Amino acid sequence: MNIGDTLDRTTLELPLALSGGATTTLAAQAGHWLVLYFYPKDSTPGCTTEGIDFNALLPQFKRAGAVVFGVSRDSVRSHDNFCAKQGFGFPLVSDADEALCTAFDVIRMKNMYGKQVRGIERSTFLVSPDGTLVQAWRKVKVAGHAQAVLDALKAARSK
Repeated sequence: MNIGDTLDRTTLELPLALSGGATTTLAAQAGHWLVLYFYPKDSTPGCTTEGIDFNALLPQFKRAGAVVFGVSRDSVRSHDNFCAKQGFGFPLVSDADEALCTAFDVIRMKNMYGKQVRGIERSTFLVSPDGTLVQAWRKVKVAGHAQAVLDALKAARSK
């Protein structure tokens, strides 16, 4: 998926299992800006910091008309625990079957403790209200990232 591409119908209609037990689709978010941030694992240091950073800016994302979703392969139960512990005000998507991860091409071979493992490459995508991919961040470094996404959202809205 490239900048300027419109999300395909299959991606828009994927059923998304959310923390809290609800389900939705990206299509159900039509009319809103979407921030989809993909992260490797609940309750790990970098992923916790990233979630806290997005949560701290959540009121500003909402004022800008955006819906924020964190996405990982963790279970809904794991997401519920993570959200409760950190007080996140946005839902986490359980993508255990990697359907959304595959659609956004974030699964990569990674080196962990000397072993090659498949995992999520920390990535974020900004999608316009009409379903167009506006910006993509790959190989994200957590520090300052949520603010950079908010700044990009504000800039995209002003075009």
